[in-house]
Amino acid sequence: MTTATEGLLDAHLTLLAEALLPYRSSEQQLARWGTELAATLAGGGRLLVAGNGGSAAEAQHLTAELVGKLRDDRQPLSAIALHAETSAMTAIGNDYGYDEVFARQVRAHGRENDILLLMSTSGASANLLAAARAGREVGLRCWAFTGPAPNPLADACHETLAIDSPESQVVQELHLVSTHVLCEYVDRALPAALAVAGTATATVERPTAPVRTGVEVVLDGGDRRVEAG
Repeated sequence: MTTATEGLLDAHLTLLAEALLPYRSSEQQLARWGTELAATLAGGGRLLVAGNGGSAAEAQHLTAELVGKLRDDRQPLSAIALHAETSAMTAIGNDYGYDEVFARQVRAHGRENDILLLMSTSGASANLLAAARAGREVGLRCWAFTGPAPNPLADACHETLAIDSPESQVVQELHLVSTHVLCEYVDRALPAALAVAGTATATVERPTAPVRTGVEVVLDGGDRRVEAG
């Protein structure tokens, strides 16, 4: 006998299975994003992430994996979930309006070539659209996790991973899968990225003090002077 609960589960899993078929094509995009993100973080850059509601929780999940670790121990990586800055967020909302709660933080924390990842099931949240515009102004690379495309957030960002499902719960569940796979690819690419970053740092020209030439003479009393040679 099928209970109401079992019927709901079956319906949900059916929607999830339908979304999984097109989602499998996201492998190459997640691999490329992971490699690019690893290079950015290894080079001293930062990831900024934002979302509303359940997507805010997923944004914080992602930053926790990077600042902490996914599986194996490694150095901490710079990632900030903007909604978790509660005092800044509420102050900005109070003074500038809720649409600006992420955009103003992007302008504060973002540096050119940092990465901004915005998560939204609808792809239509005004505060995320404002954040994408701010990110482009600052010079960040803007990525999005969204539901079905086209949508306004996908249009506002440089690249989008869109989940093809009408059910927001399924969209969020596959955003979580994407978060884990993205972090796996970051960890895989990080050693090579750190090696490249270390080489680049070592080859930066540093100013040197002028070379003093001549003969150093020690006088009575311990005074020293250099006579031209």
